Amino acid sequence: SIVEVAKSAVTATISLCSSALKKLEENNFYPKQLCGKLEVAANFCFEGVYKEEIPWGNGHINDTYRVTFENEQGVKKHYILQQMNKSIFKNPVELMENIVGVTEFLKRKISANGGNPERETLNVIPAKDGKPYYVDSEGEYWRAYVFIENTVSYDLIDNPEILYEGGLAFGRFQSMLADYPAKTLHETIPGFHDTRERFERFKKAVEEDVCGRADLVREEIQFVLDREEIVSTDGDSPRHAYNVAAL
Repeated sequence: SIVEVAKSAVTATISLCSSALKKLEENNFYPKQLCGKLEVAANFCFEGVYKEEIPWGNGHINDTYRVTFENEQGVKKHYILQQMNKSIFKNPVELMENIVGVTEFLKRKISANGGNPERETLNVIPAKDGKPYYVDSEGEYWRAYVFIENTVSYDLIDNPEILYEGGLAFGRFQSMLADYPAKTLHETIPGFHDTRERFERFKKAVEEDVCGRADLVREEIQFVLDREEIVSTDGDSPRHAYNVAAL
């Protein structure tokens, strides 16, 4: 099953933990003496010795950092360390089960197509206990990924060519998920992707117009209303698999 394959993939990386933790201890970097991000970094299966962490990206939901570790040969490797927002994601464990399931599924597809799964999908780094997340001493949930070097993330795009390439990438992504068993996914935010319910709320908000601003955007409102027929709540679609897991 997908879950068994995902567990096998995580188990395969656990052997790195012992040597990594030993290096941390040899450098007086003891997990039990740490707190905050240092505590967290010491409890994931990162290779080498911790060097630094810096805030990363412009996300407004989770807290994200790029951490740097250095091996015995002096080679530095970067990882993404992220604190999951429990006020948004009430069940981080189920969230990570989704992500592991989807990313392992994608890795197999990417490899079969001759691609590079190290760069073309997320690679989850397990905690030293083998779980795809770590709970710190304050009860906060963290996850970690391999940092994909030499990439660019756009918050605002004004170049049609970049938009086109983004569309192609998203299309390939959806295509690879076409046969993913979406019913195995947990719904991480109940109703978040219930487009029918959201559409009904939209119509209700327009009708009530509590702020008196509907007349200012009548054209945009009509644009949405004219497309009611495409509203769907198909839970077996690849889009649903992407939406739920990508959270």
